[in-house]
Amino acid sequence: MTNDPADLTVADYLDEARDMASAGRLFLAHLLAEEAARRVNDPATARNIRAQYPDPTTDRS
Repeated sequence: MTNDPADLTVADYLDEARDMASAGRLFLAHLLAEEAARRVNDPATARNIRAQYPDPTTDRS
């Protein structure tokens, strides 16, 4: 991984989001996925990313 966040790719953010989700760190996974979604040009892809990593602090009931 790089030290400069500007050098990170969408894939880098998604890899880390998967790692954080696996470790039970769901909010951090959400934040990383949100950054990945901001970096893609396709709105459908961004929606898909956001759907996979919803905000765990939002009450969905």
